[in-house]
Amino acid sequence: MDQVTESAGRGLARFLTKPVRQSTQVAMISQEKLAAALQPGDVLLVEGNTRISVAIKYLTQSTWSHAALYIGNALPSSIPATTPVLVEADLEEGVRAITLAHYAQMHTRICRPVGLNDKDRRRVVDYAIARIGQQYDLKNIFDLIRHLLPIAPVPTRFRRRLLALGSGDPTRAICSTLIAQAFQQVHYPILPEIQRAWLDDPMCTDCYAEIYRIRHHSLFTPRDFDISPFFNIIKPTIENGFDYHSLAWSDAIQEPGKM
Repeated sequence: MDQVTESAGRGLARFLTKPVRQSTQVAMISQEKLAAALQPGDVLLVEGNTRISVAIKYLTQSTWSHAALYIGNALPSSIPATTPVLVEADLEEGVRAITLAHYAQMHTRICRPVGLNDKDRRRVVDYAIARIGQQYDLKNIFDLIRHLLPIAPVPTRFRRRLLALGSGDPTRAICSTLIAQAFQQVHYPILPEIQRAWLDDPMCTDCYAEIYRIRHHSLFTPRDFDISPFFNIIKPTIENGFDYHSLAWSDAIQEPGKM
């Protein structure tokens, strides 16, 4: 049965990674500016233009369908690659290292962990590198395919859970959970559950402590890095100063509906 599931999962993977024909994207920043702005440990969110991207964006109600971790030139010499380099979990090929050129035409966003020290940054990067070669969680594909079937819309409160029904096999990674695990091992928060613990202090009846609880890595989606209060959104076009007077404008006004 496992072999049948594996074979069916790979067939679905090939189907879901096909680009959507009517999908059009324009990269808002050049690859050169993107490369200059990225730092090791940054999370690069990608809008995506495939069938599975449509499902993930629907289920998470977000622009972002994919996440990759920027590692710079940290790859060992045994893994040939041209820098700059990202580590991602690909639906067909599993965890792999790729260059920025892979997403040169895509809409992207940089999410940067705030205050991450060099030692922990290296641990996050090393965690992702060590998992290169692992396979994608194919059971997760069967959860996502439900969106493509002609069924009633999924209620909002169940959408996140649909993305968290993978096999649970730690040797199989999906894009956002791989990165979530990398940050969790250094106890860096993404979207933790915060509970209030009231202090037993008669002098301060309103005093409480905030206790952070780590959410299971399978519950994370690309959107979470975007909305996390612990990640900065880095915009390369304004990172090193921006003067709108320096822009070269065309006198022609584009009419609605024309590209």
